[in-house]
Amino acid sequence: MTLTKKDTPALLLIDVQEGFKDIDYWGGERNNLDAENNIAELLNTWRKNDLPVFHIKHCSTNPVSPLAKGNPGNDFKDFIVPKTSESIVEKNVNSAFIDTDLQEQLRSKNINTVVIVGLTTDHCVSTTTRMAGNFGFNTYLVEDAVATFNKVGANGQKYSAQLIHDTAIASLKDEFATIVQTEDMLKIFN
Repeated sequence: MTLTKKDTPALLLIDVQEGFKDIDYWGGERNNLDAENNIAELLNTWRKNDLPVFHIKHCSTNPVSPLAKGNPGNDFKDFIVPKTSESIVEKNVNSAFIDTDLQEQLRSKNINTVVIVGLTTDHCVSTTTRMAGNFGFNTYLVEDAVATFNKVGANGQKYSAQLIHDTAIASLKDEFATIVQTEDMLKIFN
């Protein structure tokens, strides 16, 4: 990994919101229960090093979604409450780049490298990672700082959260992002 502090990488926290505590709503099973602990460590490291942080918030247009604006689930989880110096980007689709000013904010700050963490691996994390790579950002995805839920396929077959996570990561690896672990990232900045 060639990433250094001099690259001034931005940490993108994707949808780290209270609504994802409702595991039954999202599928009944979740992988990587340590994701939030890893996200907290990374966020603390970014803050300690005065590196840019972007909080992405999903504001669902479905009024019954826990993530709908006005519902308690739309709130950020307590451990990542944004500081006034940190950007908040609201979105209502899977990508943090669509119908938002995220790309413009990153470019205006001469940020060419992004480190992505959050929820969920196969939806908003994956879509944002793909677009970051396509827009030419040096993109790093922290595999143990993301998580997802189980899914049911078109034929009714159930797929475990871990399988969904693993295949999403495999699809992103090398083509859209460099896949890393929290420990690898922390070594760079501590």
